[in-house]
Amino acid sequence: MTGGTGRAGWRPVAYVALGIAVLGPLAWIAGISAREPVVPAAAPVRVAAAKPAVAAPAPVAAAPVDQGMVIKRVLDVPRPFTHGDYVWDEAGVPAGPMIVTVDLVAQTLSVFRGGYEIGTAVVMYGADERPTPTGIFPITQKDADHVSNLYDAPMPYMLRLTNDGVAIHGSDVEWGTVTHGCIGVPTAFAAKLFKVMKLGDRVIITRGEMLGQGQAIKAA
Repeated sequence: MTGGTGRAGWRPVAYVALGIAVLGPLAWIAGISAREPVVPAAAPVRVAAAKPAVAAPAPVAAAPVDQGMVIKRVLDVPRPFTHGDYVWDEAGVPAGPMIVTVDLVAQTLSVFRGGYEIGTAVVMYGADERPTPTGIFPITQKDADHVSNLYDAPMPYMLRLTNDGVAIHGSDVEWGTVTHGCIGVPTAFAAKLFKVMKLGDRVIITRGEMLGQGQAIKAA
């Protein structure tokens, strides 16, 4: 475990909307009352039959919150993070779904297993003409010894996020440096991340969105 520093009780994660229960309209069509008697020498009055009442649709239940996405623990980082810092502690954390969140404003990445934060690090990211995209991205490729075919640069422990080359990978994370859109993390941290993440696991990239312990990481 490499050093890091204290962050306030709120930590950067991402948001996504939950379903909201919607009740359908209650529509009743009244029947026609008793017919008028037939008037002699006049055409008979035709009365429509009463229409049956329309049953109200069954209520739609709200989708339950996936407890695996509720933040159950954040790591204790005793001092402010600087570039190159990371913390990793998965001791005693049970098996569960994996989620990675990245906050480009805070320049930090967090790794959650079943809602327990097991790793966090300072990152580099793309800026200016090659910004890092925001959104929810499944991991589509893993390559521990990847080399960029665009820049002929090593990208150790690469986790691919987009078809045009954006990925998380090991880097020399230093102040004032940027990437071509990728998310660079300390190489030792990247090796740990590579080991626990699998294809299809989601990475959520936001700008300044934050949640506290007990709230849900929303990633539909």
